[in-house]
Amino acid sequence: MKPNEIRQMTRSDIEQLLGDREEEFSNLRLQAVTQELENPLLIRQVRRDMARLRTILREDELGIVPLS
Repeated sequence: MKPNEIRQMTRSDIEQLLGDREEEFSNLRLQAVTQELENPLLIRQVRRDMARLRTILREDELGIVPLS
């Protein structure tokens, strides 16, 4: 997911997406411990998506780049 796509979303949509990604990350971590993952790079991708979402939310809080 690209930052420009995220900035087009509303704050509540971003927060909901962040919650979904956090849940997905937890599930992937659990699967990684209990069994072999089909695609282990998914953990990295989800973690980076979460960081990207948090960064954009913080930019909005600081007024650096306001959301639409």
